Amino acid sequence: EKMDITKDNDKKIIDLRSDTVTKPTKEMRIAMSEAEVGDDVFGEDATINKLQQVAANMFGKENALYVPSGTMGNLLAILSHCRRGEEIILGDQSHIYLNEQGGHASLAGVSSKVIATSSDGSLPLDSIQRVIRGADIHHAQSRVIALENTHNFCGGRVLSTNYVDSVGEIVKTYNKTHQHSPIVLHMDGARIFNASVRLGEPVSRMTQEVESISVCLSKGLGAPVGSVLVGSSDFIARARRFRKAVGGGMRQAGVIASAGLLAITTMVDRLSIDHENARILADNIKDIDMIEIFPVETNILIAKIKEDKFDETQRSAPVIVRCLRDRGVLAASLDARHFRFVTHLHITKEDVLTAASHLHDVIASLPRS
Repeated sequence: EKMDITKDNDKKIIDLRSDTVTKPTKEMRIAMSEAEVGDDVFGEDATINKLQQVAANMFGKENALYVPSGTMGNLLAILSHCRRGEEIILGDQSHIYLNEQGGHASLAGVSSKVIATSSDGSLPLDSIQRVIRGADIHHAQSRVIALENTHNFCGGRVLSTNYVDSVGEIVKTYNKTHQHSPIVLHMDGARIFNASVRLGEPVSRMTQEVESISVCLSKGLGAPVGSVLVGSSDFIARARRFRKAVGGGMRQAGVIASAGLLAITTMVDRLSIDHENARILADNIKDIDMIEIFPVETNILIAKIKEDKFDETQRSAPVIVRCLRDRGVLAASLDARHFRFVTHLHITKEDVLTAASHLHDVIASLPRS
Protein backbone atom coordinates (compact mmCIF):
# COMPACT_ATOMS: atom_id res chain seq x y z
CA GLU A 1 0.00 0.00 0.00
CA LYS A 2 1.31 3.42 -0.97
CA MET A 3 1.50 5.70 2.05
CA ASP A 4 1.51 9.50 2.23
CA ILE A 5 4.40 10.15 4.60
CA THR A 6 4.61 13.87 3.82
CA LYS A 7 1.26 15.09 5.11
CA ASP A 8 2.62 15.94 8.57
CA ASN A 9 6.08 17.40 8.19
CA ASP A 10 6.36 18.13 11.91
CA LYS A 11 5.90 14.50 12.85
CA LYS A 12 8.88 12.17 12.57
CA ILE A 13 8.11 9.10 10.52
CA ILE A 14 9.77 5.86 11.59
CA ASP A 15 9.78 3.91 8.35
CA LEU A 16 10.26 0.20 9.03
CA ARG A 17 8.46 -1.09 5.94
CA SER A 18 11.65 -2.19 4.19
CA ASP A 19 15.35 -1.46 3.83
CA THR A 20 14.53 -0.42 0.26
CA VAL A 21 13.40 2.97 1.60
CA THR A 22 16.98 4.03 2.33
CA LYS A 23 18.28 7.17 0.66
CA PRO A 24 21.84 7.67 -0.61
CA THR A 25 24.36 9.10 1.82
CA LYS A 26 26.05 12.45 1.34
CA GLU A 27 29.17 10.65 0.17
CA MET A 28 27.14 8.74 -2.42
CA ARG A 29 25.58 11.94 -3.73
CA ILE A 30 29.02 13.50 -4.15
CA ALA A 31 30.31 10.40 -5.92
CA MET A 32 27.28 10.43 -8.21
CA SER A 33 27.94 14.04 -9.21
CA GLU A 34 31.59 13.33 -9.99
CA ALA A 35 31.33 9.83 -11.52
CA GLU A 36 33.35 9.02 -14.61
CA VAL A 37 30.86 7.73 -17.16
CA GLY A 38 30.64 6.27 -20.65
CA ASP A 39 28.30 4.11 -22.72
CA ASP A 40 27.89 0.91 -20.75
CA VAL A 41 26.19 -0.95 -23.60
CA PHE A 42 29.53 -0.56 -25.37
CA GLY A 43 31.29 -1.53 -22.13
CA GLU A 44 32.80 1.94 -21.83
CA ASP A 45 31.51 3.18 -18.49
CA ALA A 46 34.60 3.17 -16.25
CA THR A 47 32.61 3.38 -13.01
CA ILE A 48 30.37 0.44 -13.90
CA ASN A 49 33.39 -1.56 -15.01
CA LYS A 50 35.06 -0.90 -11.68
CA LEU A 51 31.93 -1.84 -9.72
CA GLN A 52 31.63 -5.09 -11.65
CA GLN A 53 35.27 -5.99 -11.09
CA VAL A 54 35.13 -5.18 -7.38
CA ALA A 55 31.98 -7.28 -6.98
CA ALA A 56 33.46 -10.21 -8.90
CA ASN A 57 36.60 -10.11 -6.76
CA MET A 58 34.57 -9.98 -3.54
CA PHE A 59 32.71 -13.14 -4.49
CA GLY A 60 35.69 -14.92 -5.96
CA LYS A 61 34.03 -15.16 -9.37
CA GLU A 62 35.28 -14.22 -12.81
CA ASN A 63 32.90 -11.44 -13.71
CA ALA A 64 29.81 -9.43 -12.77
CA LEU A 65 27.05 -7.45 -14.43
CA TYR A 66 25.36 -4.28 -13.18
CA VAL A 67 21.56 -4.48 -13.54
CA PRO A 68 18.68 -2.18 -12.55
CA SER A 69 17.11 -4.52 -9.96
CA GLY A 70 17.38 -7.78 -8.09
CA THR A 71 14.34 -9.12 -9.91
CA MET A 72 16.13 -8.55 -13.21
CA GLY A 73 19.26 -10.17 -11.80
CA ASN A 74 17.35 -13.33 -10.92
CA LEU A 75 15.55 -13.33 -14.26
CA LEU A 76 18.80 -12.97 -16.21
CA ALA A 77 20.32 -15.83 -14.24
CA ILE A 78 17.40 -18.10 -15.12
CA LEU A 79 17.46 -17.01 -18.78
CA SER A 80 21.22 -17.60 -18.94
CA HIS A 81 21.20 -21.02 -17.26
CA CYS A 82 18.03 -22.47 -18.76
CA ARG A 83 16.50 -23.24 -22.12
CA ARG A 84 12.77 -22.82 -22.62
CA GLY A 85 10.84 -25.76 -21.22
CA GLU A 86 13.41 -26.58 -18.54
CA GLU A 87 12.83 -26.31 -14.81
CA ILE A 88 14.00 -24.40 -11.76
CA ILE A 89 13.79 -25.92 -8.28
CA LEU A 90 12.93 -23.37 -5.59
CA GLY A 91 11.11 -22.82 -2.30
CA ASP A 92 7.45 -22.00 -1.87
CA GLN A 93 8.38 -18.96 0.24
CA SER A 94 11.12 -17.69 -2.06
CA HIS A 95 11.11 -14.18 -3.48
CA ILE A 96 11.58 -15.54 -7.01
CA TYR A 97 8.44 -17.64 -6.66
CA LEU A 98 6.22 -15.20 -4.76
CA ASN A 99 7.28 -11.67 -5.64
CA GLU A 100 8.73 -11.56 -9.14
CA GLN A 101 5.48 -11.99 -11.11
CA GLY A 102 6.41 -15.48 -12.28
CA GLY A 103 8.94 -14.00 -14.69
CA HIS A 104 10.75 -17.31 -14.92
CA ALA A 105 7.61 -18.72 -16.56
CA SER A 106 6.18 -15.76 -18.47
CA LEU A 107 9.47 -14.35 -19.79
CA ALA A 108 11.96 -17.23 -19.68
CA GLY A 109 9.54 -20.07 -20.46
CA VAL A 110 10.91 -22.03 -17.50
CA SER A 111 8.67 -24.08 -15.24
CA SER A 112 9.15 -24.43 -11.49
CA LYS A 113 9.32 -27.35 -9.11
CA VAL A 114 8.34 -25.92 -5.74
CA ILE A 115 9.57 -27.33 -2.43
CA ALA A 116 8.20 -26.45 1.01
CA THR A 117 10.59 -23.96 2.61
CA SER A 118 11.76 -24.80 6.12
CA SER A 119 11.27 -22.17 8.82
CA ASP A 120 15.00 -21.34 8.71
CA GLY A 121 14.83 -20.51 4.99
CA SER A 122 16.48 -23.70 3.79
CA LEU A 123 15.17 -26.33 1.42
CA PRO A 124 15.40 -29.85 2.89
CA LEU A 125 18.29 -31.69 1.26
CA ASP A 126 16.31 -34.88 0.77
CA SER A 127 13.53 -32.89 -0.92
CA ILE A 128 16.01 -31.33 -3.34
CA GLN A 129 17.48 -34.72 -4.21
CA ARG A 130 14.06 -36.24 -4.67
CA VAL A 131 12.73 -33.68 -7.17
CA ILE A 132 15.71 -33.32 -9.51
CA ARG A 133 14.60 -34.56 -12.92
CA GLY A 134 16.86 -35.70 -15.73
CA ALA A 135 16.41 -36.35 -19.41
CA ASP A 136 13.19 -38.40 -19.26
CA ILE A 137 11.19 -37.13 -22.24
CA HIS A 138 8.03 -36.95 -20.11
CA HIS A 139 9.45 -34.35 -17.75
CA ALA A 140 10.69 -30.83 -17.71
CA GLN A 141 14.43 -31.18 -17.15
CA SER A 142 15.84 -29.65 -13.97
CA ARG A 143 18.47 -27.03 -14.65
CA VAL A 144 18.69 -24.67 -11.63
CA ILE A 145 18.39 -24.99 -7.87
CA ALA A 146 17.69 -21.55 -6.35
CA LEU A 147 18.44 -20.64 -2.74
CA GLU A 148 17.78 -17.33 -0.95
CA ASN A 149 20.18 -15.85 1.60
CA THR A 150 19.10 -14.10 3.74
CA HIS A 151 15.54 -15.36 3.42
CA ASN A 152 13.03 -12.52 3.32
CA PHE A 153 9.74 -14.23 4.14
CA CYS A 154 11.32 -16.42 6.81
CA GLY A 155 12.30 -13.28 8.68
CA GLY A 156 15.82 -12.61 7.42
CA ARG A 157 17.09 -16.06 8.33
CA VAL A 158 20.64 -16.94 7.32
CA LEU A 159 21.66 -20.08 5.43
CA SER A 160 24.80 -21.55 6.94
CA THR A 161 27.78 -22.06 4.68
CA ASN A 162 27.78 -25.75 5.58
CA TYR A 163 24.21 -26.00 4.31
CA VAL A 164 25.03 -24.22 1.03
CA ASP A 165 28.06 -26.51 0.64
CA SER A 166 25.78 -29.51 1.11
CA VAL A 167 23.49 -28.32 -1.69
CA GLY A 168 26.61 -27.80 -3.79
CA GLU A 169 27.60 -31.39 -3.12
CA ILE A 170 24.20 -32.55 -4.36
CA VAL A 171 24.80 -30.60 -7.57
CA LYS A 172 28.31 -32.02 -8.07
CA THR A 173 27.23 -35.59 -7.33
CA TYR A 174 24.33 -35.36 -9.76
CA ASN A 175 26.46 -33.81 -12.49
CA LYS A 176 29.05 -36.61 -12.31
CA THR A 177 26.48 -38.98 -13.79
CA HIS A 178 24.54 -36.45 -15.87
CA GLN A 179 27.28 -34.63 -17.74
CA HIS A 180 25.01 -33.93 -20.72
CA SER A 181 22.25 -32.41 -18.58
CA PRO A 182 23.99 -30.71 -15.62
CA ILE A 183 22.27 -28.58 -13.00
CA VAL A 184 23.61 -25.40 -11.40
CA LEU A 185 23.13 -23.63 -8.07
CA HIS A 186 21.91 -20.02 -8.11
CA MET A 187 21.55 -17.78 -5.07
CA ASP A 188 19.16 -14.90 -4.66
CA GLY A 189 21.57 -12.98 -2.45
CA ALA A 190 19.62 -9.74 -2.25
CA ARG A 191 20.78 -9.43 1.39
CA ILE A 192 23.85 -11.68 1.19
CA PHE A 193 25.98 -9.08 2.98
CA ASN A 194 23.60 -9.21 5.96
CA ALA A 195 24.25 -12.95 6.05
CA SER A 196 28.00 -12.35 5.80
CA VAL A 197 27.96 -9.97 8.76
CA ARG A 198 25.84 -12.37 10.80
CA LEU A 199 28.13 -15.33 10.09
CA GLY A 200 31.37 -13.38 10.20
CA GLU A 201 32.40 -15.00 6.93
CA PRO A 202 33.40 -13.49 3.56
CA VAL A 203 30.87 -13.79 0.78
CA SER A 204 33.48 -15.54 -1.35
CA ARG A 205 33.49 -18.49 1.06
CA MET A 206 29.74 -18.45 1.56
CA THR A 207 29.13 -18.76 -2.19
CA GLN A 208 32.05 -20.99 -3.10
CA GLU A 209 29.74 -23.74 -4.37
CA VAL A 210 27.32 -21.34 -6.07
CA GLU A 211 27.38 -20.76 -9.82
CA SER A 212 25.65 -17.37 -9.83
CA ILE A 213 24.54 -14.79 -7.27
CA SER A 214 22.22 -11.79 -7.57
CA VAL A 215 23.20 -9.10 -5.04
CA CYS A 216 21.12 -6.03 -4.22
CA LEU A 217 22.87 -2.69 -3.62
CA SER A 218 19.77 -0.64 -2.78
CA LYS A 219 18.57 -2.32 0.41
CA GLY A 220 20.64 -2.22 3.59
CA LEU A 221 23.70 -1.00 1.71
CA GLY A 222 21.91 2.24 0.92
CA ALA A 223 22.50 2.77 -2.81
CA PRO A 224 19.56 4.37 -4.63
CA VAL A 225 19.23 1.71 -7.33
CA GLY A 226 20.79 -1.40 -8.77
CA SER A 227 22.03 -4.93 -8.25
CA VAL A 228 24.99 -6.94 -9.49
CA LEU A 229 24.83 -10.42 -10.96
CA VAL A 230 28.00 -12.41 -10.33
CA GLY A 231 29.36 -15.57 -11.94
CA SER A 232 31.68 -16.98 -14.58
CA SER A 233 32.71 -14.95 -17.62
CA ASP A 234 30.71 -17.19 -19.97
CA PHE A 235 27.62 -16.87 -17.78
CA ILE A 236 27.93 -13.08 -17.56
CA ALA A 237 28.38 -12.86 -21.34
CA ARG A 238 25.04 -14.64 -21.79
CA ALA A 239 23.42 -12.50 -19.09
CA ARG A 240 24.65 -9.31 -20.78
CA ARG A 241 22.89 -10.31 -24.00
CA PHE A 242 19.66 -11.08 -22.14
CA ARG A 243 19.93 -7.81 -20.19
CA LYS A 244 19.79 -5.94 -23.49
CA ALA A 245 16.84 -8.03 -24.67
CA VAL A 246 14.72 -7.27 -21.59
CA GLY A 247 15.50 -3.55 -21.70
CA GLY A 248 18.16 -3.42 -19.02
CA GLY A 249 20.96 -2.00 -21.13
CA MET A 250 21.93 1.35 -19.61
CA ARG A 251 24.14 4.03 -21.06
CA GLN A 252 25.93 6.53 -18.77
CA ALA A 253 24.77 4.64 -15.68
CA GLY A 254 28.04 5.17 -13.82
CA VAL A 255 26.18 8.04 -12.17
CA ILE A 256 24.17 5.52 -10.16
CA ALA A 257 26.77 2.74 -10.15
CA SER A 258 29.12 5.07 -8.25
CA ALA A 259 26.75 4.87 -5.28
CA GLY A 260 26.66 1.08 -5.60
CA LEU A 261 30.45 0.99 -5.54
CA LEU A 262 30.48 2.94 -2.27
CA ALA A 263 27.72 0.68 -0.97
CA ILE A 264 29.69 -2.56 -1.25
CA THR A 265 33.02 -1.03 -0.18
CA THR A 266 31.95 1.16 2.76
CA MET A 267 28.48 0.14 4.00
CA VAL A 268 28.78 -3.55 4.82
CA ASP A 269 30.25 -3.44 8.33
CA ARG A 270 27.57 -1.07 9.62
CA LEU A 271 24.88 -3.70 8.90
CA SER A 272 25.60 -5.08 12.38
CA ILE A 273 23.91 -1.95 13.76
CA ASP A 274 20.72 -2.82 11.88
CA HIS A 275 20.87 -6.37 13.23
CA GLU A 276 21.25 -5.11 16.79
CA ASN A 277 18.33 -2.71 16.40
CA ALA A 278 16.14 -5.54 15.10
CA ARG A 279 17.06 -7.60 18.17
CA ILE A 280 16.26 -4.66 20.45
CA LEU A 281 12.87 -4.32 18.79
CA ALA A 282 12.23 -8.04 19.24
CA ASP A 283 13.22 -7.94 22.90
CA ASN A 284 10.78 -5.12 23.53
CA ILE A 285 7.74 -6.69 21.89
CA LYS A 286 8.25 -10.39 22.63
CA ASP A 287 6.00 -10.22 25.68
CA ILE A 288 2.96 -9.08 23.69
CA ASP A 289 0.54 -11.95 24.15
CA MET A 290 -1.29 -11.45 20.86
CA ILE A 291 1.70 -12.14 18.62
CA GLU A 292 4.51 -14.59 17.98
CA ILE A 293 7.85 -13.39 16.63
CA PHE A 294 9.97 -15.23 14.10
CA PRO A 295 13.60 -15.73 15.25
CA VAL A 296 15.58 -12.55 14.49
CA GLU A 297 19.01 -13.13 12.95
CA THR A 298 19.55 -10.06 10.80
CA ASN A 299 17.52 -6.91 10.10
CA ILE A 300 14.04 -8.36 9.51
CA LEU A 301 11.43 -9.01 12.17
CA ILE A 302 8.21 -10.79 11.26
CA ALA A 303 5.35 -10.95 13.77
CA LYS A 304 2.47 -13.38 13.48
CA ILE A 305 -0.90 -12.89 15.14
CA LYS A 306 -1.80 -15.99 17.13
CA GLU A 307 -4.68 -17.96 15.65
CA ASP A 308 -6.90 -17.62 18.71
CA LYS A 309 -6.30 -13.84 18.83
CA PHE A 310 -6.97 -13.17 15.16
CA ASP A 311 -10.04 -11.40 13.82
CA GLU A 312 -10.10 -10.35 10.18
CA THR A 313 -11.84 -7.03 10.79
CA GLN A 314 -10.57 -6.02 14.24
CA ARG A 315 -7.31 -7.85 15.06
CA SER A 316 -5.47 -8.42 11.79
CA ALA A 317 -2.11 -7.40 10.39
CA PRO A 318 -3.59 -4.72 8.10
CA VAL A 319 -5.46 -3.23 11.07
CA ILE A 320 -2.31 -3.11 13.20
CA VAL A 321 -0.28 -1.58 10.36
CA ARG A 322 -2.91 1.14 9.82
CA CYS A 323 -2.97 1.97 13.52
CA LEU A 324 0.82 2.15 13.65
CA ARG A 325 0.82 4.45 10.62
CA ASP A 326 -1.50 6.84 12.44
CA ARG A 327 1.17 7.02 15.16
CA GLY A 328 4.00 7.69 12.71
CA VAL A 329 5.38 4.14 12.49
CA LEU A 330 5.36 2.42 9.10
CA ALA A 331 5.37 -1.37 8.93
CA ALA A 332 4.44 -3.83 6.17
CA SER A 333 1.45 -6.15 6.21
CA LEU A 334 2.43 -9.42 4.56
CA ASP A 335 -0.98 -11.08 4.79
CA ALA A 336 -3.90 -11.20 7.22
CA ARG A 337 -1.83 -12.49 10.15
CA HIS A 338 1.77 -11.47 9.43
CA PHE A 339 3.40 -8.05 9.55
CA ARG A 340 7.02 -7.03 9.17
CA PHE A 341 9.55 -4.51 10.45
CA VAL A 342 12.91 -3.98 8.70
CA THR A 343 15.72 -1.96 10.25
CA HIS A 344 18.16 0.00 8.10
CA LEU A 345 20.66 2.86 8.09
CA HIS A 346 18.05 5.54 8.85
CA ILE A 347 16.71 3.71 11.93
CA THR A 348 18.19 4.29 15.39
CA LYS A 349 17.89 2.49 18.69
CA GLU A 350 15.55 5.22 19.87
CA ASP A 351 13.37 4.65 16.80
CA VAL A 352 12.89 0.94 17.49
CA LEU A 353 12.14 1.61 21.16
CA THR A 354 9.51 4.13 20.09
CA ALA A 355 8.07 1.69 17.56
CA ALA A 356 7.89 -1.02 20.23
CA SER A 357 6.05 1.33 22.59
CA HIS A 358 3.53 2.23 19.90
CA LEU A 359 2.95 -1.42 19.04
CA HIS A 360 2.19 -2.15 22.68
CA ASP A 361 -0.29 0.72 22.74
CA VAL A 362 -1.92 -0.24 19.45
CA ILE A 363 -2.50 -3.86 20.42
CA ALA A 364 -3.75 -2.85 23.87
CA SER A 365 -6.32 -0.61 22.15
CA LEU A 366 -7.75 -3.34 19.91
CA PRO A 367 -11.04 -5.02 20.84
CA ARG A 368 -10.52 -8.18 22.87
CA SER A 369 -11.27 -11.59 21.43
